[in-house]
Amino acid sequence: MTQRLYDMIVVGGGPAGYTAALYAVRAGLDTLVLEKLSAGGQMALTETIDNYPGYPEGVEGFTLAQTMQAQAERFGAKTVYAEVTKMELAGSTKTLTTSEGVFTARTVVLAMGANPRTLGLPEEAELIGRGVAYCAACDGMFYKGKTVVVVGGGNTAAADALLLSRIAEKVHLVHRRDTLRATKIYHEPLEKAENVQFHWNSTVTAIRHGDTVTGVQLRDTATGAVTELPCDAVFVSIGRQPATELVQGQLALDPGGYILADETTRTSLPGVFAAGDLRTKPMRQVVTAVADGAVAVQMAEEYLAGQQ
Repeated sequence: MTQRLYDMIVVGGGPAGYTAALYAVRAGLDTLVLEKLSAGGQMALTETIDNYPGYPEGVEGFTLAQTMQAQAERFGAKTVYAEVTKMELAGSTKTLTTSEGVFTARTVVLAMGANPRTLGLPEEAELIGRGVAYCAACDGMFYKGKTVVVVGGGNTAAADALLLSRIAEKVHLVHRRDTLRATKIYHEPLEKAENVQFHWNSTVTAIRHGDTVTGVQLRDTATGAVTELPCDAVFVSIGRQPATELVQGQLALDPGGYILADETTRTSLPGVFAAGDLRTKPMRQVVTAVADGAVAVQMAEEYLAGQQ
């Protein structure tokens, strides 16, 4: 039996993946989406998305994910729920080995996303959407006029603290060292923000809560002293882990493990494109992931035209 050769395989069923699938099938490309769990990725775990255009009252992440999948499949995209275990991306035919068999394609769009690094606290997961958040741009407005904690000391934490300082009444920035790792451009604005308080040499060891977050327990890394800090939310800003394990050694990655791909979404291998949170980019949001998916298909069409 001859193995089917797709025009495009999209790995990952988040907003970047299903946008790529939608644009691909509308362009006449035979397209398959490989998704490990369910549509939406991190977006599906977000209770309410208020900053995606077209939804003035906001939209549940799960609902938006389902509608994106349904729209792509209405035009002919196919979905197989399978875990990809191996990728062979060099050459004109790309081969993907999965838990449901082997699939081949002329082009591949990688849209596996990136997962936020967590504090690893036992109560953390159950409080997501109830005071624990990983994206200030996404969830900051829910805590307007409230007291929030930002955990981290890099560029992401500094940027989140600055953004939240314009929304929240009080921002507590908790960092395990005695100075920020963030680039100098962030230091002065943070120091001038009257509602930002630094907690140096400190780690969050517990999250206090009822139905929602009520505070955190801090431990001084130098003395071991433990203190309680009341707050309404905890923004964990200690970085993300891109899902790029399977492409290491095949594609060029940056020091953080993200795929090196510019606004064209082209990677270091012809016919392979990176869309969404797993590629190098200045902002990771649903709207930028969707844009990546559309661009990836345009670039894939140009690649396929050249192959012909």
